[in-house]
Amino acid sequence: MKAAVLYQARQLLRIEDIEIDEPQPHEVLIKTKASGVCHSDLHFVDGLLSCPLPAVLGHEAAGIVEKVGAAVTYVKPGDHVVVTLSVFCGHCKQCLTGHPACCQSTDVKRDPAAKPRLFRDKTPYFQFYNVSSFAEKLLLHENALVKIDDNIPFATAALMGCAVITGFGAIFNTTKVEIGSNVAVFGCGGVGLSLIQAASITGAGKIVAIDIFENKLQIAKKFGATHLINASTTNPLDALAKIIPEGIDYAFECIGNKHVVEQALATLAPRGTLTLLGLIPENQKIEIANTALHFERKIQGCRMGSNRFRLDVPYYLDLYRQNRLKLDELVSTEINLENINAAFSAMKSGEVIRSVIVFD
Repeated sequence: MKAAVLYQARQLLRIEDIEIDEPQPHEVLIKTKASGVCHSDLHFVDGLLSCPLPAVLGHEAAGIVEKVGAAVTYVKPGDHVVVTLSVFCGHCKQCLTGHPACCQSTDVKRDPAAKPRLFRDKTPYFQFYNVSSFAEKLLLHENALVKIDDNIPFATAALMGCAVITGFGAIFNTTKVEIGSNVAVFGCGGVGLSLIQAASITGAGKIVAIDIFENKLQIAKKFGATHLINASTTNPLDALAKIIPEGIDYAFECIGNKHVVEQALATLAPRGTLTLLGLIPENQKIEIANTALHFERKIQGCRMGSNRFRLDVPYYLDLYRQNRLKLDELVSTEINLENINAAFSAMKSGEVIRSVIVFD
C-alpha cells in the first residue's frame, strides 16, 4: 500500500509502498477513505515533537472495514467507521471510572516482540498515535473505531476523529461551560472553530476568537464568535480587557505556543479556567507567576476533549444532520496523498483550516 513516510524531521514526507499485516483477533483492517491533515502532525514534521522513525503520520480518518480479527464483534466488513487515536481498553481504572480518553493500557497495542502492524522487508514503521492514517489502509484495535451511517461523507466524517471531538469535548466534557459564561479561543484552526461552535451551542455569552490570520477570524464569526481579535495587529490582552473587563471565564489555547499560553492565563477572571489543547514543543516550558492562580484560577490539560467517542460521535453527527454543527465548512480543500507536503505548507501560511486527503 502507499503511505506518506517521515524519515527525518524537517524533511519532506516520502510517498512509498510499505506493507501492512493481517488482523490479529481484536484488530480491524480498514480501507482509508479520508484523512485530515492536523497541526499536531506538522509538529512532528518540523521536529518540535519527536517519535520513533521511520513513521507513517496521520491520526484523523474515516474509512470502510475490509477485514476483522476472529474476536471482533463490534464491526463487520463493509461498515463505515471513524477512527480516533484515543483507543480504549475498557477495563483499566481510567476506562472504568468513565475516562476512556485517558486509557494508558498497552492491551490495545501489539506486543513489541510481535510482528509490527506496518513494515517493509524487515524494517518496522512506527504507527503514529496507534493510527497512521496517511496511508491507503489502516490496521487498528477495534476499540479505536466508531461506526457511522453510510450517508455521511468521508471527508467530513474524518474530522470527527480529532478536531471535532477535541473541540466539542473540551466544551461539553472537560470544562462543562455554563450558559452565559465568557469564552476566549486562542487559535482558530479545526479545533478552535469546533470550540467556538460548541460554545455557541451551549449558550456561552461573549465568545472571543483570537488568531493572527484575518481569514480564519472571519470564518470564526460564521461559526459563532461574537468578537474577533487579530493578534498580528492588536495586543490580545488589551483587546480582551476592553471586551470583557471582568476577565475570561474559560480560555482555550489551541496553538501549542508557550507565550500564548502565558497570555491566555493572564486573561482569566477569578475562578477562571485555562484549558490547553495545543501540543507545546518538547523544549519549551510554561512560566507561571506565583500569583497567577490566586482567586482559584486554574490551568488544565485536555486529552482529546475527554471524549467517550462511541457516545460523542453519534451525538455530534446528529447535530450535523440538524444543521447545528458546521462540518463541511471545516474542510478547506480535498487533496491526494501525493500533495501532503503542499498541505503542510498551506497550513503554515494560514491558507487552510483543514486539508483532507481523499483516497479512491
